[in-house]
Amino acid sequence: MIQRIVLASALSLAAAGAWAQSSVTLYGRLNVTAESIDLNGKKTKELVNNASRLGFKGIEDLGGGLKAGFVLEHRFSVDTGLPSPAFWAGQSEVYLSGAFGTLRLGQFASEAYFATADWVSFHNHDTGNSEDKLYAYLGRNSNKVAYRTPELMKGLTAEASIALGEGGGRVRNYDGAVNYASGPLSLGFGYESANASKQFALRGAYELGSVTLGGYLQSHDDVTYGKRTLWRLSAMITSGASEFHLNLGQAGEFDKWAGSDARQLTLAYNYNLSKRTKVYTFYTKVDDEKGVSGFGKDFSSLALGLRHNF
Repeated sequence: MIQRIVLASALSLAAAGAWAQSSVTLYGRLNVTAESIDLNGKKTKELVNNASRLGFKGIEDLGGGLKAGFVLEHRFSVDTGLPSPAFWAGQSEVYLSGAFGTLRLGQFASEAYFATADWVSFHNHDTGNSEDKLYAYLGRNSNKVAYRTPELMKGLTAEASIALGEGGGRVRNYDGAVNYASGPLSLGFGYESANASKQFALRGAYELGSVTLGGYLQSHDDVTYGKRTLWRLSAMITSGASEFHLNLGQAGEFDKWAGSDARQLTLAYNYNLSKRTKVYTFYTKVDDEKGVSGFGKDFSSLALGLRHNF
């Protein structure tokens, strides 16, 4: 019995020492909207999840400027409690960082997307039915190895990744991004390629006091349908706890697919109850004759939502 007590005490002390060298944070977001939806003339009332998540992230200081860390993020539907689509599907990675930059391994979203489309989706973090469905996302989030540079010059960083094929009929995906920020101006570039299809986009955003303007221009070359050009403009006006949003985007026709152009308009209002909680409403409409956006040919939604971060 005494030996067991001594062993348990030793293990507890070892665990305490390990925890003292690192930190682990629990975080998450609950984001849900009640919506009146019109899809190709069929009207429904729905409770819609907006990329709700529960995550753990940790970092350990290894000394000499070297750090190890991890992120485990679970996506789920608030209205049903079900995984969306699977446990840890949001993000699961381990990384090593230092003066050399950051080496990342695991599952995580395209940095090209974060540098361009996500950056200018101001009102709801590009989630739910008001998200940007026109952006050509070619990245594969799984089986990735990535490298992020340290700051190359003030405000300038770059990142590149490869999603490994690993057999099973999957092809390698390549992803790269450059980000620059200086005062009120921020710029971004993103590139993706997959299975002979490729896309690149340029993004800009500028803060003018209470007004923030942003947009991107994207060139998409699809191996089947040919080339097209896409763009999106967004604006946010803040006044106290209120935010007013306007977002307009268009996807041009593919060279080899007549009538494949599409448009999306989103109007939104957010009221920030605190730094972590907001209520909001939006109206979004997609005009898409061929259904290339994933929403359907004719889609609109009027929504009332609540979001809480922790």
